[in-house]
Amino acid sequence: MSLDPAPFAIDVGGHALAGETSGDGPPIFLCHGLTASRRYVVHGSRLLPRRGFRAIAYDARGHGGSDPAPAGGGYSYEELSADLGALIGELASEPVILAGHSMGAHALTAYALSEPERVAAVVAIGPAYAGTPLDPESAAYWDRLANGLEEGGVEGFIDAYDHDLPPEWRDTVLRITRDRLGRHRHPEAVARALREVPRSRPFDDLSALEFLDVPALVIASHDDSDPGHPYATAEAWAERLPRAELISEEPGSSPLAWQGGRLSRAIAEFCERPEVRERLSGRGA
Repeated sequence: MSLDPAPFAIDVGGHALAGETSGDGPPIFLCHGLTASRRYVVHGSRLLPRRGFRAIAYDARGHGGSDPAPAGGGYSYEELSADLGALIGELASEPVILAGHSMGAHALTAYALSEPERVAAVVAIGPAYAGTPLDPESAAYWDRLANGLEEGGVEGFIDAYDHDLPPEWRDTVLRITRDRLGRHRHPEAVARALREVPRSRPFDDLSALEFLDVPALVIASHDDSDPGHPYATAEAWAERLPRAELISEEPGSSPLAWQGGRLSRAIAEFCERPEVRERLSGRGA
């Protein structure tokens, strides 16, 4: 079995989404966060294909190698989850596992709530949506990042972003941020997404999660290293999801969400559980 990724570009309603597949077996769709790209879910790890899964990673609209939103379209969670649904329709006939970070976790949850019979399990990494509309202070923060990217490119974004980062993680965070921002073909589309995605709501409030009755793994980060993805929000997701487990790194350690190998291992072990295997086979739906 080859673990080398096979690239694809699939037209979805007039815009192409770029991605890659690796391995054979039950499909795991990998959904990245805002300003990231398909590399930044499991950070290049090939462990999932080695464990017998077909890893399908793609760039969200406007990110990485994917096209911007088509004319008349935008970057709402309704549109992001529809893109995911279109890719699932093209690339998988069986039930799927969905794993995603931040924006990706929100988009896949929106899809799973609308199409639960297509979903065997979900892995929500660093969810940040707490079930309430964006407040004015947070809106101003996202607009500042968008302005920085529009006016100064990558370094303009960095200048806007480099405020109140945890000192012990600052160099690592800025290095990763520079790398991921350099992978976008359409930075102007990413700037627009920075304004629109945070103002969109993947579902009304956290009570909606109570209706997602599928096996779920919620991966939290501690606030001292990743305050943008509050531990309390991940806890709230795990409490609301009927069949969820919450895991995290040890306090003071690098976030599990940043460690591709360890993160992939946690995802694989979760997906190998009997309750997930039953749903993958169609018996547990």
